[in-house]
Amino acid sequence: MLRVSFRSFAIAVSLISLTVGLSRDAAADEADAKIKPVRALLVLGGCCHDYKAQMDLLAKGISERAHVEVVIALDKDTSTAHLNPVYEKANWAEGFDVIIHDECSSDVKDLAIIDRILEPHRQGLPAVLLHCGMHSYRSEGYPKQVTPWFEFTGLQSTGHGPQLPINISFVAPDHPVTKGLADWTTVNEELYNNSEGKLLDTATAVALGQQKGATDAAVVWTNNYREKTRVFATTLGHNNATVADPKYLDLVTRGLLWSCDRLDEKHLKAK
Repeated sequence: MLRVSFRSFAIAVSLISLTVGLSRDAAADEADAKIKPVRALLVLGGCCHDYKAQMDLLAKGISERAHVEVVIALDKDTSTAHLNPVYEKANWAEGFDVIIHDECSSDVKDLAIIDRILEPHRQGLPAVLLHCGMHSYRSEGYPKQVTPWFEFTGLQSTGHGPQLPINISFVAPDHPVTKGLADWTTVNEELYNNSEGKLLDTATAVALGQQKGATDAAVVWTNNYREKTRVFATTLGHNNATVADPKYLDLVTRGLLWSCDRLDEKHLKAK
């Protein structure tokens, strides 16, 4: 009679389970390896922010959540008037699926340069705009006119108030970007105003922000730029603690994938 002790049986089952688990992990890794990652160019630098820390927080946080390869273009100049060197070439965006604009360059006002930056987007290249990207490239006519950069962003913001917590309320529950996301309150952050209190007609609010003593403002939105380009934008992201917040990184990652029409289970990584 064959006798197998309970201990031996338990060890055998454990080994089988471990082998199956390893096989599944290997299969998942193999499947992941076959997915062509989204190539994102993260442009950042200029005034007023800890970009050296935030570039790593964003690149790591996004790539952990989705099949996205983030290439960083950091301008080490800390003024508002210096052009990020990545824009010096006419084909600066070649080879990328989406651009993340996180620069702080309000005093770069040469319209020829701004046109060079916008041209790939005018041809359909998706974009993500973060925080001070909304306060950049204030060319002639700003703020009385909707200048080229603000046609692109979908919202003309002229300033912000003090750093205080912002209550975030998602107002488009059926939008793909908001799926699975919950309202939250930030750490001390800057609430950017909405010039004339509204988005452009091409833009749609995804979340509103409420801050003590300030008028509620759109803090997350999408823009249909020239009827051919998806733009995802948020004014949140001044402080490192916000950029490092998993809720913020979830939002930005989903917005990025949505902008290039890849917000699906294939490109999102399992948590």
